[in-house]
Amino acid sequence: MANTRRGEIDAVLDGRRYRLCLTLGALAELEACFDDEDMLALAVRFESGRISARDAQRVIGAGLRGGGSDVSDDDVARMQAEGGVAGFIDIVARLLEATFCSEDREDECGRKGGSSATGKGRSGAAGGEVAEQRGPFPGPT
Repeated sequence: MANTRRGEIDAVLDGRRYRLCLTLGALAELEACFDDEDMLALAVRFESGRISARDAQRVIGAGLRGGGSDVSDDDVARMQAEGGVAGFIDIVARLLEATFCSEDREDECGRKGGSSATGKGRSGAAGGEVAEQRGPFPGPT
């Protein structure tokens, strides 16, 4: 089981459960591919709530590699998520929340008193609903 306090999440891709984590190396990889100066710039980038399919592919790929899987971004491009596009967006949102949402920001992130580790009001893509955007990444998903 993933430890969200360490920034980990579990996700099902191609019917297989994976552990994802944006480690320091994974964050450095994202800084380089997004041409951001630092981690704060990276966080600000995602706070807009707008993310392209290529962005999602890069974030998920970096998270998979940070979690110990040997996959390329091209491998991620061919994968399928439960719930389709909404499933991919849910994975990205949960991963970014686990990475950037500290314990001292639990109220802002929707974790405190929530129904799951990823936040109050968040529903899984398997239920056919798009995840409610919470925490440090406001805006529509």
